[in-house]
Amino acid sequence: MIQSDTPNIQVLSTEVSQLRQELQLRDQLVQQLSQELFRLVKGNTSFMPQPELERDFTQLHALQEQLQAVEQQVAFYQEQITTRDSEIYQLRQSVQELTDRTRMLEQVVQELPQIYRRKFEERMTPVREKVAMLQRENRQLQAELQSVSYRLALKTRNASHSGIDLPNFPRPASEQANISTPQNA
Repeated sequence: MIQSDTPNIQVLSTEVSQLRQELQLRDQLVQQLSQELFRLVKGNTSFMPQPELERDFTQLHALQEQLQAVEQQVAFYQEQITTRDSEIYQLRQSVQELTDRTRMLEQVVQELPQIYRRKFEERMTPVREKVAMLQRENRQLQAELQSVSYRLALKTRNASHSGIDLPNFPRPASEQANISTPQNA
């Protein structure tokens, strides 16, 4: 929109300056005619308008009407130029605001991977701790399962050899030493 308005504004400015020059020229002609008319009327009281003078008055009147029309056009173009200038100013402000916003968004986009990594790490820390705890618990349960399986296997083996299930009491270390010593001797 700005690019198409700039040539129009330049064309309008050129046209306005040409119209002003024509207006000045016509003003000069009107001034000269009025001075001449005043001089003729003042010097000759019995003056009767001649056909040429009437034609000059008609032309003068036509020129005055044209002058008014040109002044109206100039005012109209001035108003348009003022309106366009304010639009250009507003568009420049919008462009500046959008440029600033774009820079801010580009910076945010550049920071996003780091933010996501940090947030992911923050979320993964409790998960890793939970996985480590579950792995420790799993190892404990597997060790207990092996222990229970071993005891069950011993129990079923002992149960098949003898009908009585006797408890296994741990022997004190001093008794084991006394028992093993005579057997070796």
